[in-house]
Amino acid sequence: MFEAGAAFVAWLGMSLIVLADGRRSLALGAALATAGVALVVFQGAGLIDAGALALGGAVMVVRRITDGPGGWQLMPPGSTPRLVLCIAAGLLALWIAFSVTTGAGAALRFAVMTVVGLGGARVLSSDERSVLLTSVGLLALAIAAIAGMGDAWQGPWPYVAAALVAAGAGWLPVRAPNAA
Repeated sequence: MFEAGAAFVAWLGMSLIVLADGRRSLALGAALATAGVALVVFQGAGLIDAGALALGGAVMVVRRITDGPGGWQLMPPGSTPRLVLCIAAGLLALWIAFSVTTGAGAALRFAVMTVVGLGGARVLSSDERSVLLTSVGLLALAIAAIAGMGDAWQGPWPYVAAALVAAGAGWLPVRAPNAA
């Protein structure tokens, strides 16, 4: 039950990122998604691995609070397709995680599928620097969470590397495309 709640928190955080354009809502979404992924990883991989993800996500959240468009800007005009995307992606990932695939770790699969799917969709649909870097940081955290799905223990290194990517992504320069 705990894992299912954590996976729901990850979906809720990513849905907030998809529906938001302001730095406050992006930071809250990133905090929720990071907490959800870290809690799911904690169940399978342990405290050090989950702590590395949580620390990288926390640094990303602090950067997001200080950088980007001001305010909440939650569900700006024209965001109905984003809302439909969040609901459909959640239902599809839930169906795949619990009925199509078998074995333990359904919550981890659900959390990873929703973060990767919604994060990738947000990267492709936005040109705002803060949105792109938040989504890329969360993609790194979700991809590292996949390391806990295998039988072989790989140590904390995938989680530490993802935490470094997530923490450092906020400081990357992003140039606007120039067609001239």
